[in-house]
Amino acid sequence: MPSSLRGLYVILDPVVAGERDLVQIASEAIAGGARLIQWRDKTREKGLQLPTLEAVAKACRTKKVPLIVNDDVDVALVVGADGVHVGQKDLPVAAVRRLVPEGWIVGASTNNVDEARQAVADGAGYVSVGNLFGTTSKGDTRPATLEMLHAVRAAVSVPVCGIGGINAANIRSVADTGADMAAVISAIMLADSPREAARKLAEAFEGGR
Repeated sequence: MPSSLRGLYVILDPVVAGERDLVQIASEAIAGGARLIQWRDKTREKGLQLPTLEAVAKACRTKKVPLIVNDDVDVALVVGADGVHVGQKDLPVAAVRRLVPEGWIVGASTNNVDEARQAVADGAGYVSVGNLFGTTSKGDTRPATLEMLHAVRAAVSVPVCGIGGINAANIRSVADTGADMAAVISAIMLADSPREAARKLAEAFEGGR
């Protein structure tokens, strides 16, 4: 498993962040222990995302933390990201693999063992499993359980990430399933100190593995 595909996975969402500085949040999260950063902007046109995303990409490169872009392969290529993450209704993993450079990280959202196995067969470098605890940061999600996360971890050979409403109160239970990563959004985006929040989350996750 690539060493980068483990630990705290922070998703930057402009809607959740509101007026907060996303570049600062990313920098603080990395300083606190985030091992991956994902950019997820579901509302703005791609051109409007670029200035902030390019600054986030620079911050990630400086600290050698992989940057993943949600859904938009073209945007990920433009900013020199390290990978892309796709959902069940986005471009299929196999199609994405034909578009991106060799060695790129391609992640896939899944909800059960069958979807996870298919994603891996198509070339996914990791799979996420959710929605574990309920989330207000994204609509159109399907519920999942810690038991399903554990089952997926046992069924596939690639790293597995838990996602959906993960916070300081429940991240240890995610780690207890054997998951390699835990993705958080609001727990960092809305924290008074993203750095301190990331530190506590990262320590709790690693302590449970």
